[in-house]
Amino acid sequence: MAKSSPPSPAADLPAGAEPWAGKRVVLVHDWLTGMRGGEKVLASLCRVFPSADLVTLVHKRGSVSPAIENRRIRTSVIQRLPLPMRLYRHYLPFFPAAIEWFDLDTADLVISTSHCAAKSIVRSGRATHICYCHSPMRYAWDQFDAYFGPERVGPIANAALRPVLAGLARWDRDTAHRVNRFIANSRFVAGRIARYYNRPALVLNPPVDTGFFTPGSGAAGSYFLVVSALVPYKRLEIAIDAAARVGVPLRIVGTGPDLARLQARDGSTATFLGALDDDALREQYRGAQAVVLPGVEDFGIVPVEAMACGRPVVALDAGGAAETVVPGVTGLLVRGGAAADFADALDLAGLTRFDASAIRAHAETFNTDRFEAGFRRVVADTLAGAPC
Repeated sequence: MAKSSPPSPAADLPAGAEPWAGKRVVLVHDWLTGMRGGEKVLASLCRVFPSADLVTLVHKRGSVSPAIENRRIRTSVIQRLPLPMRLYRHYLPFFPAAIEWFDLDTADLVISTSHCAAKSIVRSGRATHICYCHSPMRYAWDQFDAYFGPERVGPIANAALRPVLAGLARWDRDTAHRVNRFIANSRFVAGRIARYYNRPALVLNPPVDTGFFTPGSGAAGSYFLVVSALVPYKRLEIAIDAAARVGVPLRIVGTGPDLARLQARDGSTATFLGALDDDALREQYRGAQAVVLPGVEDFGIVPVEAMACGRPVVALDAGGAAETVVPGVTGLLVRGGAAADFADALDLAGLTRFDASAIRAHAETFNTDRFEAGFRRVVADTLAGAPC
C-alpha cells in the first residue's frame, strides 16, 4: 500500500485552475446527525470543493457546521421513514437500496467519505469516484459482536441479525469496484481495505483544526478526560474502571446508547458531561491531566485535538492511535487492554512530566492545510490518470 507524500505542484493550483474546475462535483456522506470526526473531514472537503452538491442518507438540520449546512443537500428515502433522526441506525438493512437510489448521472467527479454505505453509491460510467474511507462497514465485518452480540440484543435478535449483516458484508465487498481510488485515514484502515476489499489505498490522515485547538494559559487539572461517542466498540468501561482503580476523577464528553450502562458501573469516579460545543470541549482538553483512549480507533481525531492543546494521551497501542501517539513524548501507549493495564498507565501519566510545546509541535503535522493540500494532490493525480 502507498503512504501519503508531500503535495505535488498540482495541489497548489489557484482556485479555478484545478483539473476539476467546470466539472460537476458531488460529495457523498453516510449521514449528517452530528459534528464528529467524519463530519470534520467533510467540512474540509466542502472548502476544497465549494460548489459541490452533497448527498446523504439522513440529515438532521442544524446538527453540522455551516460549511456543510450551507449547501444543497439531498437525502435518501430513509429521511422519510418513521422517526429517522432517532431510528436511522435501525434501518441499516435498507441502506444499500437507499444509497443506490441516488441519481448521479450528471456528476463528473464523486467524492465519498464513508464508514458505512457512502462508498457504494452508483456513478455514471464517465465519472471518477474517489473514496475517503474511515473504515470498511464495521458493523458487518469485525464489530458485529460489539453491536449485536447476544448479551446486547439477546440471542434471538443476534441469530436473526447474523445473516442480515453477513449479506451486508458481501454487498460492501462486492461494491468496492465502484471506487476508482481509495484514500485511507490511517495505515491501519489501509490494511483493512486491503483485507476486505482487496484494494490498495493511499494514506492521508484527517485534518485537525490546530488553529482552534490550542494550549491554554493555566495549569492542567487533576482529572482525566474521555471524548467519545458512547457506543460499544469504544470500550469506555475500561477507562471508567481504570480511573476507579486509581481513584482519580474521569470526565466523559459525549452521548450515545451506552450511557445508562456506563453510568451503572460500580465504583465509578466518572462524570458524564454530555455533548459540548467546541469552545467548552477545548477548555476540557486544556484542563485535563491526560486524555484516555481505551478502544481501537480507525484514526482517532480526539487524541490529536488533545495534543494540539498541549495535553498528553493515554491510548491503547493499536489502530490509529499507535500511529499518532509518540510514546514518552506525546503520551503513553498501553500494550494490554485490561482496566488494570490502563490503571498502571494513568498512574505513570500522573508522574511523568510531558513537554506541552513538543506535544503541540507534533499535533501541527496533522493540520487542516496539510490535509486539504494533500487531498487536492490526490484528486489531481487521479484525474490525470495516475495508477490507482
